[in-house]
Amino acid sequence: MPRVTVHRKAHFNAAHRLFRPDWSDEKNFKVFGKCNNPNYHGHNYELIVSITGEINPKTGYVYDLGKLRELIKTEVEEELDHKNLNLDVKEFENLNPTAENICVVIYEKLRLHISKEMDLKITLYETPRNFVSYSGE
Repeated sequence: MPRVTVHRKAHFNAAHRLFRPDWSDEKNFKVFGKCNNPNYHGHNYELIVSITGEINPKTGYVYDLGKLRELIKTEVEEELDHKNLNLDVKEFENLNPTAENICVVIYEKLRLHISKEMDLKITLYETPRNFVSYSGE
């Protein structure tokens, strides 16, 4: 049976501050620049969730996109949208909320609900030109 990739796009807005509490203010600013703003800053994140697997001969689906829509809504949008990632999201209590780390957190949340027989890839756009991808490797 052919392996096909299905994609679902989503969107959320969130604020964050990139910093390490064990570094000085000067070092944080040198490494993270304006992303280290003590009053935080926000992004309009764009998310693409990609699932690759065999087409189910009974349904014709790789994965039900309606089910994926609901999964993204409950596991990502409701958890991250209009939140301060540093202050409001438990996964970032001790994890710097960089785009890379946000992408991995989203992957781990969704991976729990998607069969291991299927490949999962998360692509997260922090800006239209800056984006990261993670597929569990």
